[in-house]
Amino acid sequence: MSRKLVSRDVFAVILSVSIMVGMFGTPAFSQRISRSDREMALAMLDVVATDVRKDYYDPKLHGLDWDAKVRQAREEIEKAPELEVAYLQIAAVLEALNDSHTFFVSPGFTQKYDYGWRFQMVGKRCYVTHVRPGSDAEAKGIKPGDQVLTLNGFGPTRETLWKMEYVLETLSPMRVLPVEVLSPSKKVLQVDIRARVRQTKIIRDIDDVVGRDKWRMRLATEEAKRMARVRYEEFGPELMIVKIPEFVQSELEIEGMIDKARKHSALIIDLRGNGGGVEESLKHWLGGLFANDVKIADRKERTKTTAVTAKSDRRHVFSGKLIVLVDSRSASAAELFARVVQIEKRGTVLGDHTSGATMEARFAYHTTGMNPSYSYGAMVTQAELVMPDGKSLEHLGVTPDETLLPLATDIASENDPVMAHAAALVGTRLDTASAGKLFPFEWPKEVGF
Repeated sequence: MSRKLVSRDVFAVILSVSIMVGMFGTPAFSQRISRSDREMALAMLDVVATDVRKDYYDPKLHGLDWDAKVRQAREEIEKAPELEVAYLQIAAVLEALNDSHTFFVSPGFTQKYDYGWRFQMVGKRCYVTHVRPGSDAEAKGIKPGDQVLTLNGFGPTRETLWKMEYVLETLSPMRVLPVEVLSPSKKVLQVDIRARVRQTKIIRDIDDVVGRDKWRMRLATEEAKRMARVRYEEFGPELMIVKIPEFVQSELEIEGMIDKARKHSALIIDLRGNGGGVEESLKHWLGGLFANDVKIADRKERTKTTAVTAKSDRRHVFSGKLIVLVDSRSASAAELFARVVQIEKRGTVLGDHTSGATMEARFAYHTTGMNPSYSYGAMVTQAELVMPDGKSLEHLGVTPDETLLPLATDIASENDPVMAHAAALVGTRLDTASAGKLFPFEWPKEVGF
């Protein structure tokens, strides 16, 4: 249930390759395609198409004529003028499945592009939420609270934003990204943001990691743990607030948090920005909130269906009032958590509509060529998760019990009216400015490969 790339919604109408090329027509490394590169792209198409045909959870592939799709992509790759266009053709084949967790990862994904800002959907609008100090985005005047009107001429929506991020970060990154934003004071700003690019490395065999690579891997692991750590605040016996960035905690760590929560009459669990995580961690969190075992979902795989159940930790259960906060970047396991709370009437869910990306997938890793060799692959969905009410959250997401959105001025001022309102519901006075300071945003350190 983890998300390997980005928190993502899916296209209501799948974009054609021509539109994708038009949207991002100036890739970072645009190059005329050579005969050997064309052959390599065709081989990649065959490999990832076989991965899907063999491992996709629905053996009927939603009724698609898969062979025809692959043939069409081969024909387009045969006449593609640039290598990036060939990659887009491969991506379009997988996109035809309309599946949030099945997508192509092209060669070159070892290069990380940082545009120096973060943005997300808030209701039906896209807003800048954070700007990295010292970045080109900051230098060009981009500020939190600005509404993103266009990315390279195209307006982001809930249906299209993930596609824009997918192309920008994975398929065909841009060294310079034209953007248009609208400030809270209604001033329009059009600028070109220059990305910061750094080279990373893929490690296939841990036993082969030595020297500096081993040291960097340790630093990267430590940084990942830091970014995923649980943070919490206690407000006397009345309230405890827990921020869970990702479901990766151990049973022992979760048990300790639940024991702390049991000293309070109310618990707010903040899952905003939580893109998913590990199933066992999700189970343990839910097991600490229910006096009895609770069904999370039915896992529908290619050949079987099994129940996913959270077993109650009857010795360490929090039984007080529960509120769960979600937003448009709450995905996968975070969505399952929120929906189980709703279905079981265990608590109240507040915030924004979630992303609607709840499939389970694995990454099929491949290499091609020699001197140099290229790494590529595909995420392929292994299972669909169907909730106890008989519905899948894929494409639908979770509708909060109470929709509550920050304003552009709240984002600009780093105020948090959603958290303040949640605290008020359980009798704790917390102003929006103080709520916004509880769990400050952190930029990940640039460590690793």
